[in-house]
Amino acid sequence: MKSAIVMILAALATLNSLEAQAVPSDTTTVLFFGDSITAGYGVGEGHAFPALIEHKIDSLGWNVEVINAGLSGETSAGGLRRIDWLMRRAVDVLVLELGANDGLRGIDPASTRNNLQQIMDKVKAKNPAVKIILAGMQVPPNLGQDYTQLFRDIYPELARENNAKLIPFVLEGVAGKPELNQADGIHPTVEGHRIVAQNVWEVLKPVLKQIRSGESG
Repeated sequence: MKSAIVMILAALATLNSLEAQAVPSDTTTVLFFGDSITAGYGVGEGHAFPALIEHKIDSLGWNVEVINAGLSGETSAGGLRRIDWLMRRAVDVLVLELGANDGLRGIDPASTRNNLQQIMDKVKAKNPAVKIILAGMQVPPNLGQDYTQLFRDIYPELARENNAKLIPFVLEGVAGKPELNQADGIHPTVEGHRIVAQNVWEVLKPVLKQIRSGESG
């Protein structure tokens, strides 16, 4: 509980600091909104995939601001409660990585789906031109094949309905590999985050290039 409180306070301090800074009008803002994977549980935010992607962006010299709004233990319902506060400023790209904790708790996939849709609706209300990238998640089959399939289908369905880009499975190449996960078997190691970063970058990079070129759609 203490560590969770510390992480929340750190996230608040980070966002308040960002709000206080003058952001140039030509800056593209990318919000990574997720759970412990985004937050970098066990490896630190500096080694989490959003930071690794920020390094890639910086190496290209692109004027992009990266905000890590990951929170360990976050569910889709928790994200829905938190998104209004984060939308005090508009973002150009939302990378939405939520739902895994719902699946691990056996929450009704319909509820998860509805929460994710509402999060996207709120972000689009703030900026109708926002580009959304949905990070697909999967759950182990211990809750039954029907639940596993219903949960997996949430992400491609929402991506189609919202004209969002889809990362089919954000932990592709990492999940189920002990050498790439911490002792809990769930959270990626530093090396695992490098692979996750590449999974995300393959989808994010074309979106950023599109924004830089001034294209629509």
